[in-house]
Amino acid sequence: MTRRHWTVLAAATIGLLALVAGVTWRTVSDDTGSSARQDGTSLLALTLPDASGREQPLKQWKGKVIVVNFWATWCEPCREEMPRFVKLQDEYGDKGLQFVGIAIDEADKVQRFASEIHLNYPTLMGGYGAIELSRSTGNRYGALPFTVIIDRAGAIVHTQLGPLKDPQLLAMIRQLL
Repeated sequence: MTRRHWTVLAAATIGLLALVAGVTWRTVSDDTGSSARQDGTSLLALTLPDASGREQPLKQWKGKVIVVNFWATWCEPCREEMPRFVKLQDEYGDKGLQFVGIAIDEADKVQRFASEIHLNYPTLMGGYGAIELSRSTGNRYGALPFTVIIDRAGAIVHTQLGPLKDPQLLAMIRQLL
């Protein structure tokens, strides 16, 4: 290759890296969370199988504060926040809080991870189609984790791309319960 070819290749590589960095920065800065209230009827109308293959309608939890978390076993931020969800389910479950996971993963991997962390809330199998489902509730980038909080009346009151911070989540839960 000539010096000119190397220069063009280097410029193209730098341009691609800049594009990736820009998209990454925009993802982090644009989607820190939304508190816009929207109808959660279509999400609550879903029925998905659990890791054992039993169909589970989301409407069975209507009337509770529902925290729907889209996740995968290969998503490190997902794995980090789920033990906190387990603790909150223990602490507030009897007050009307219900966490529901929607896994973008394979059932055997989900079952192994659920056993590791002593998962105490249902995880439904959304497969890779769940990414599109999460987009319909506000996940513009199709990234994980993505969380949707539904109030007792069935309205989506918050969406969050990326991990939820404990103080933020606790404040929302306490306000909704």
